[in-house]
Amino acid sequence: MLDTARQPLRSTIEVRLQTHGASDAALLAVLDDVLSHLGCATGTIHDLDPGSGLLRYRAGRGIPDGLLDRVRAIPVGKGMAGLAALRRQPVQVCNLQGDTSGCAQPGARETKMEGSIAVPILAAGQLRGVLGVAKPVAYEFTETETALLLDLAAAIGHFLGRQGAGANPETAP
Repeated sequence: MLDTARQPLRSTIEVRLQTHGASDAALLAVLDDVLSHLGCATGTIHDLDPGSGLLRYRAGRGIPDGLLDRVRAIPVGKGMAGLAALRRQPVQVCNLQGDTSGCAQPGARETKMEGSIAVPILAAGQLRGVLGVAKPVAYEFTETETALLLDLAAAIGHFLGRQGAGANPETAP
């Protein structure tokens, strides 16, 4: 069941990125596809800047203006996105508003979101960035949803860090 649910969305994302490359506009459209599919209100895509080692904001929806400056560059290991990058594993918080785990930064409450997950974007075993999504209600993403997000993140990862539209993912650095 998971494969049939993920294939159309993954195909849509791959075609969009093959056609337009990993431009900010294409990544925003991909993020919109993911948010719509999962019923999420907020999300971000960050890529890993190899020069600075920081996660760099590339696309986002539902991020309050006051929080944008704080999410433009995230150190690996800091906040949910940074922890997902460091661990190379999904990081999930059922309720950002009441989180006491220390995974989420205090500024995350400004999103007014509750159920949130960040997954690493990996390609050929290399960290390329982080995909994060959130819902405005307390929510724990299922194993199936988490697997879908990891799969979609892997599709995105083939295109991050490459120049030009339509580049072959098999030759990505």
